Amino acid sequence: MAFIHKDFMLGTKTAQTLYHEHAEKLPIIDYHCHLIPKMIADDYKFADITELWLGGDHYKWRAMRGNGVPEEFITGGRSSWEKFEKWAETVPYTMRNPLYHWTHLELSRVFGIDKILSPATAREIFEECNAKLATPAYSGQQLIRKFNVETVCTTDDPADDLRYHKQIMEKPFGTKVIPAWRPDKAMAIENPADYKAYIEKLGEAAGMEIKTYADLLAALQKRHDFFASMGCKLSDHGLEAFYAADYTEAEISRIFEKVLAGQAPSADELDKFRSAFLFDMAVMDADAGWAQQFHVGAIRNNNGKMMRQLGPDTGYDAIHDLPTAAAGHKFLNRLAEAGKLTKTILYCLNPKDNEVMTTMAYTFNDGSYPGMMQFGSGWWFLDQEDGMRKQMNALSVLGLLSRFVGMLTDSRSFISYPRHEYFRRILCDVIGRDVEDGKLPASEMERIGQMVEDISYYNAKNYFNF
Repeated sequence: MAFIHKDFMLGTKTAQTLYHEHAEKLPIIDYHCHLIPKMIADDYKFADITELWLGGDHYKWRAMRGNGVPEEFITGGRSSWEKFEKWAETVPYTMRNPLYHWTHLELSRVFGIDKILSPATAREIFEECNAKLATPAYSGQQLIRKFNVETVCTTDDPADDLRYHKQIMEKPFGTKVIPAWRPDKAMAIENPADYKAYIEKLGEAAGMEIKTYADLLAALQKRHDFFASMGCKLSDHGLEAFYAADYTEAEISRIFEKVLAGQAPSADELDKFRSAFLFDMAVMDADAGWAQQFHVGAIRNNNGKMMRQLGPDTGYDAIHDLPTAAAGHKFLNRLAEAGKLTKTILYCLNPKDNEVMTTMAYTFNDGSYPGMMQFGSGWWFLDQEDGMRKQMNALSVLGLLSRFVGMLTDSRSFISYPRHEYFRRILCDVIGRDVEDGKLPASEMERIGQMVEDISYYNAKNYFNF
């Protein structure tokens, strides 16, 4: 039997039934990812499996570094084969790391290869993958279509002209590709020189000069409206923590003008500005009827030497341990008091916050929409079996798993879609085990099957109105 077989991860007969009869064939809604719109629009052709598999994948890069692979074989100038060979040497050491499962799921589902990747099979797999990637069936758009992906939401800056989204709209390929609003750079006042350069870029995109905080909000509103005209229905923020300091409008105006003048903000000013900015962005989202997402808890660019050498998003981020409860509740309460709390998904990177985030979300459900406030899926370091099970369990006991909007890839890779399969298999295994243990009634299999379908697909489709 192949390692990745039809009942992989499905530990009971009930789990197998739930997966094969209810989850397996449903379309995918990938409502948060980091695919590059230009690559989708251009129907990008990958040079080889190394580019497709190792290019930009900091999960694999971290594992290779941990296995003693020199940087020249990871992000350096070594040949594609040499880099792939080093990855193949690393794979046997990734057992019990999610990369071991993902690697073999992707080989099986993308390339139809059921061999175990190792130094002994590396050359054969390298050549077979490259031969397939040379065919039209393995272009960027075809890879997305291969996995029955109905909707993709990319992650886009307010200053982006969305030209590639326009190109996709003008020449559709069967998957809806929608921008998602990520205004993090407009909040990043820590480095005044970088911030001023960004504000100038944002002003050009909005067709106006930005001199005051009121100007900033006006420019962002113009861009927000433009994103909405392009089909955008959700925003996203990447945060170390929630921000909910007390502030006045006059203080925020002074802080903004100070930073534009080249002066670095104090810690107190930084907290106040972030608090105001997040509130104002959430109001825009509520007024537009969008959903909003908050990814909380990453500490980034921790290795200074490698940051200088390689830049951000290269595998040197980690889980933060800042408190989230007090500021998170205060922030959401401000919005609720103002009547400006829209559909919201909260994600944590530190598993200590699973129960915190679930109870935070459910404190602000108001009965206006089922599952309005969501505790999001296991994210980044937590989008693996243990993280997914813990997220499902926290949501189950403190909220409503049945209303969960399910999985997303949060990936830069065109072949990460087996992660949705992985999630669905784990979901079915969790629920199937409960049925067989007598914790859920076997007489209610029709309802249980519908629950699996909803979490896998229908909840997200309805929640975002795709």
